[in-house]
Amino acid sequence: MIIATAGHVDHGKTALLQALTGTDADRLPEEKKRGMTVDLGYAYWPQPDGRVLGFIDVPGHEKFLANMLSGIGGINHALLVVACDDGVMPQTWEHLTLLKLAGQPPITVALTKTDRVDEARIAEVAQQTKALTQQLGWINCSLFPVSSLTGDGLDALRQHLGSLQQRETELTRPFRLAIDRAFTIKGTGLVVTGTAHAGQVRTGDRLWLTSINQPVRVRSLHAQNQPTEQAGGGQRIALNISGDVEKAQIHRGDWLLATQQKEGVSRLIVALDALQPLQQWQPVHIYHAASHITGRVSLLENNLAELVLDTPLWLADNDRLILRDISARQTLAAARVIVLNSKRRGKRQPDYLQWLHQLAAAQDDRAAIRVYLQQQPCLPDTLSWARQLQPEALQQVLDTLQPVVAGGWLLSPEMAQRWQRQMLEALAHFHQQHSDQPGVGRERLRRMALPDVEPEIGRALIDELIAHGELINRQGWLHLPAFEPAFSAEEAQLWQRVAPLFLDDPLWVRDIANQLGEDEERIRQLLLTAAQLGHVTAIVRDRYYRSDKILIFADLIRQRAATGGATSAADFRNQLGTGRKIAIQLLEFFDRSGFTRRRGNDHLLRDSALFSHSQ
Repeated sequence: MIIATAGHVDHGKTALLQALTGTDADRLPEEKKRGMTVDLGYAYWPQPDGRVLGFIDVPGHEKFLANMLSGIGGINHALLVVACDDGVMPQTWEHLTLLKLAGQPPITVALTKTDRVDEARIAEVAQQTKALTQQLGWINCSLFPVSSLTGDGLDALRQHLGSLQQRETELTRPFRLAIDRAFTIKGTGLVVTGTAHAGQVRTGDRLWLTSINQPVRVRSLHAQNQPTEQAGGGQRIALNISGDVEKAQIHRGDWLLATQQKEGVSRLIVALDALQPLQQWQPVHIYHAASHITGRVSLLENNLAELVLDTPLWLADNDRLILRDISARQTLAAARVIVLNSKRRGKRQPDYLQWLHQLAAAQDDRAAIRVYLQQQPCLPDTLSWARQLQPEALQQVLDTLQPVVAGGWLLSPEMAQRWQRQMLEALAHFHQQHSDQPGVGRERLRRMALPDVEPEIGRALIDELIAHGELINRQGWLHLPAFEPAFSAEEAQLWQRVAPLFLDDPLWVRDIANQLGEDEERIRQLLLTAAQLGHVTAIVRDRYYRSDKILIFADLIRQRAATGGATSAADFRNQLGTGRKIAIQLLEFFDRSGFTRRRGNDHLLRDSALFSHSQ
């Protein structure tokens, strides 16, 4: 369990910890010289039952408020210290306000320096402190008058602190530790320390170090100042790590993570708990866990805002940030993370704002994920990180929601149905405008109907439509079931004369008409119908190949791609044993169909399912 001190400068926080634990938490020469805490200090108090209470001693002077904020992230409890001779002072109020904004952990109040005042003054300061804590939301706080000098009241405070039960820590979630110190020990190597926000870590584990975007290995562990093989959320942990990293590469605010996350977040949507009105695009100081950066606030609607960060942060949903003005003199607001990696456009659209409000109101992982999927498809890894869920826990949630899985992405059934309907409508419109064509290729249909949707999602939805018979795939051409071109009796007789002319080479409409002595337009309409029926394929306007030949040519390109190669016009001409012009026309036809795409002089396979013999 971790307890952080809070209170005005020179109210005796460090002296109280020394009286309770026997440890002087002021470790820096500057602190010894000035008699004032400057940076975070640490003390540990073993309990008879084997537990160890860990204390984080924070500086009380407003000049070092950034260091104070670094010490209250992930704590279980706070010990507010108020000196009876001074009473409630500015940093008393400010530290309490910051604790409230950071998540409002339970607090215990110690009224120190009772040896300097009489009973009436102690009662007066107790009343001041109760009024302040109740005003800020702590309705019932245990309060203990003590003297670190004489020892009066310390036993009662010790008994109370020793009886505190650690709040339920999220040990089942992925491990996250905010680093606040890094140092080397001779014979041991590199050591980092910090507060574990969640999860568990064991000796031998591999963790992701954000400062270098590389894994490190845990050689040994100390938790609450005791050697251990395993530690977890709600503890102060020291980790001896090894890997391709040096002390100079680690800074306060870096993270050790169980889950690889190569990039931090630079734009995010938050719900604000503001102490005073903020201005549009106002520059602010931003504090998160042990990190301190700057950024700007873009107000959206009501308490919703976007934060644009100057330096990325490794954030997750519901993480809390503290915002202070750019001079770092006033606390402005707390911000709770609602959406990571916010989009750049359309944030003020009414439907998007409504969705953000629904997310902000979600009370648990299931509710939040259900709302997520109503607006946008998500990858499981993205959801797992955002909600800080182990894969097994995420799957349990998904089992209750039963989202559609398309190309590895998760989306709501409503969204999948809407997108499939868009594809069917787009194809129906295509049939109306191009009744002379047998349909479209997969990639073309996807780009027509869902140009802004991830390609693998569109392909998976098309496959599902085909499987359910809502789309027909005829030799790589997709069409609606009701779209069934057929020869008329007269066309069938004419086709009996035309079909034998198609051997190995492509034929022009005009050449066929001349050879048979038929009207050119009549032959043109016949071949359009024949193409719709899959007998022939137009590689350019009015020039046709037998469709089975197109399948053979497609196989040649597919075989070339299987060996990692691309197809050029020269290669294709040599493979076919035909002229360069025909080879170029064929490759351009495959590009238009979505089967290949051009890159310089090469044509690369795009959709291997097109022109498949099995379809």
